[in-house]
Amino acid sequence: MTVHIARPDVGTLVFRLYCRSIHPELLAVYARNTIRHKNWSAELSVCQAGHLVSFRHQKGMLCEVATSGETPLPEGRQVIARRLRGCRNESVEHDGGILYHVSYQVEHLEPEVFLHLHEELLVDSARAHVWHQFPSSSRLAPSPLSLIQTEVRSNSLLVHAFHTFPDNCAVVKTQSLFEI
Repeated sequence: MTVHIARPDVGTLVFRLYCRSIHPELLAVYARNTIRHKNWSAELSVCQAGHLVSFRHQKGMLCEVATSGETPLPEGRQVIARRLRGCRNESVEHDGGILYHVSYQVEHLEPEVFLHLHEELLVDSARAHVWHQFPSSSRLAPSPLSLIQTEVRSNSLLVHAFHTFPDNCAVVKTQSLFEI
């Protein structure tokens, strides 16, 4: 009997940034929300292995994707392409006047610590801008969870994304700042 895994192994994840939009059909989107502001707009999506954030400003756009490395994504106009491992910080100044800063990390935890953090994130999902709880890979394991929280300002958007990977006792955390 084949067991369907709700999420890929955390070791296969990649982080990418594009100066273009990504066609929605390339990713399985489970939850989505849009923020519209006078100076900019953003679409936030939870995908099977992570998230997609599309930030649009009148002079340009940036699209952040955290997903499995096995997901076929275009390479054109790709600014950042990294495996999601450990902890890393990146910054980009887009020609369209968008300053972008990101910090991301993969944290492997002891099972008890992971369960405690997972429960805290479940509580936080009530205040999240967008979130989704995936089916569990077994009846004894917690269900994988993704949530995106935001802080909105007139000239910036701060995005906090959390993704749990119960089969790996791992949490992926990203913090992205889009400034115009």
